Amino acid sequence: MTTQKLASSVQGLQSSAIRELLKHSKMPGVISLGGGIPNPELFDHEGLKMAADAVLSTHFGEAFQYGLSEGYPALREAIQQLSADRGIQCAADDVVITSGSQQSLDILARALINPGDTVIVERPTYLAALQVFSLAQANIESVGTDGEGMIVDELEARVANKPVKAVYIVPTFGNPGGVTLSEARRKKLVELSKRYDFVIIEDDPYSEINYTDEVFRPLMAHAKAIGNQDNIVYTSTFSKILSPGTRVGWVIVPEWLKRAVVNLKQTTDLHTSTLSQLMTYEYLKTGRLPGQIAMIRDAYRHKYQLFASELEAELGDVLSFHKPKGGMFLWAKMNNGLNTTRWLEKTLSNGVVYVPGEFFYCNDPDYATLRMSFVTATDDQLKEAVKRLKASL
Repeated sequence: MTTQKLASSVQGLQSSAIRELLKHSKMPGVISLGGGIPNPELFDHEGLKMAADAVLSTHFGEAFQYGLSEGYPALREAIQQLSADRGIQCAADDVVITSGSQQSLDILARALINPGDTVIVERPTYLAALQVFSLAQANIESVGTDGEGMIVDELEARVANKPVKAVYIVPTFGNPGGVTLSEARRKKLVELSKRYDFVIIEDDPYSEINYTDEVFRPLMAHAKAIGNQDNIVYTSTFSKILSPGTRVGWVIVPEWLKRAVVNLKQTTDLHTSTLSQLMTYEYLKTGRLPGQIAMIRDAYRHKYQLFASELEAELGDVLSFHKPKGGMFLWAKMNNGLNTTRWLEKTLSNGVVYVPGEFFYCNDPDYATLRMSFVTATDDQLKEAVKRLKASL
């Protein structure tokens, strides 16, 4: 068979269920609650145009030239300040620019994971992270979550009895569950990382999309006080707060990991698009990002509240869901145990698509769960989507 010509590491690699569902979302009349895609109507057209004009008028030769693998120096400095605003103290030299946080995860997996190394994730967890760790041939295990995020006591029992290379977590408004790790659990997780010497890969795409006045400090913000600066890696992105199409993310790494990450970046794509980096830098210089984030928060908060209210009114007897404090997702469970993968065939015929929950588990999936993203649909579409879900029962 021709598949035998493929590397063994990719023979079992599955395509993203979300990417496949996006095909259905493009069909006429279909309301998509599927992909975690920012609302394009909220993109800052004026600000991005200003940034593009500034690049073309002042950086033309530089923008279309090769750049440093670590990233454009001025952008790294700007991200250092953005990180400080989030509570992370780092040097600009600790920042490596990537082509989105997905590339950050890929590079970190290749830098850290040997075949057979154990990586622990939340249950459920980000689908594309499972793909990355599978490609790295990791032994992926999971621990449970509740309303306060990862159950760290369960993790402690695991790491106390076997070597663990890394723990991957989306601690703030997670994908897909929408849960947020409590402050007490954040501190304990960082302490466990120091005690048992495993690396924490902290993925933070959503923390700026906060529906509340609460402050959720990154795990890396606890590192210095606990004396664990060497075991926490932080990655974030501009995809959810500015533009996913520019593909600009970053990773903050300890000194011992930096050279490996930069070398892998070089072998992957030499460097992230210089044009995209300069556009992002020029946009940050305009000072418009805080206002842009505030607008996104207000818009997404409104959509979440409307959607949650409609779900409770129309489907509250058959469906329960976690109420997130921010982010882009609502994670639900069918109280009657309905298999949501099979149910999707019915809802698609009625013109609404979501992501069945089974794809977010590395093992023992809960087939009665589903993830819905509410941020791209209009208010009327969200109301209609709930009606169509109800009709599909």
